[in-house]
Amino acid sequence: MNIGFIGTGVMGSRMVKRLLAAGYKVTVYNRSPEKVEPLIKEGAFQAEDIATLSNQSDVICTCLSMPQDVEEVYCGSGGVLEHTKSNTVCIDFTTVGVDTSKYVAMKAVEKGTDYLDAPVSGGPEGAEQGTLTIMVGGKETSFVQVLSILDVLGKTIKHLGPTGSGSAAKLINQYLVAVHSIAASEAMVTGTALGLNPEHLFEILQVSYGDSKMLRRHMGDYVLDRQFEPGGAVKYVHKDVKLANPLFEQAGLQEFSGRFAERAFQEAIDQGFADLDMSAVIRPLEEECDVVVKKR
Repeated sequence: MNIGFIGTGVMGSRMVKRLLAAGYKVTVYNRSPEKVEPLIKEGAFQAEDIATLSNQSDVICTCLSMPQDVEEVYCGSGGVLEHTKSNTVCIDFTTVGVDTSKYVAMKAVEKGTDYLDAPVSGGPEGAEQGTLTIMVGGKETSFVQVLSILDVLGKTIKHLGPTGSGSAAKLINQYLVAVHSIAASEAMVTGTALGLNPEHLFEILQVSYGDSKMLRRHMGDYVLDRQFEPGGAVKYVHKDVKLANPLFEQAGLQEFSGRFAERAFQEAIDQGFADLDMSAVIRPLEEECDVVVKKR
């Protein structure tokens, strides 16, 4: 089985390495050619363009940044669907809106190609260790066909229903990521402003009902050490919660915390923190309260 992989950034490169280690033949393409060089050294083949990759692949994987990137790569001139073979299965690991997934899937069907929306959760460490959570929407027969590939990349893999189901589940997850990030940041800033030792407060919250994965991640790995090199950047969480909020409106909710989270992440972007780790969403709150949450 020949696998084509488009998008070899922080997540994609780690996923390709796992596929190579599992013995798959993988052909890679990235808009920035230098990003594929380490993968070529590990045994991947480099395609000169998307058309070449698409024409020689049985399964095509994409791991891109933005919804517009997905539409361009699949549906644009010289894109995947223009050159893919019939009966190819496309797996998109990108976090996009449900409408984007449905649109690309519709175009894929017109070309005799199957398309699965399969966004992932678990970050770079999950991609490296093969422990990602993979949320899949699309035809179940196509899901079964590529399950052996997904098993190399993830630990929890669920087929959730028709096209768009995977994207919906991922956006709900990202909604929680955004909201929990803001809540954890507000709590730590408030505690620090009230004179509590941030390290002591963090220790107590971790063993109390207020604990959360985002609290542990942000404070333990980034904020207290004042280290904001990104795992997942502020701009991507903002993109995700902005895509998620309409789903909550569609469900019938009138007021919900995601709206505030979207504004808070936008504020962090406006203050120049877009490319920092998502935990940097705390920094505008620190400035507002004139405190710094750090080890003492």
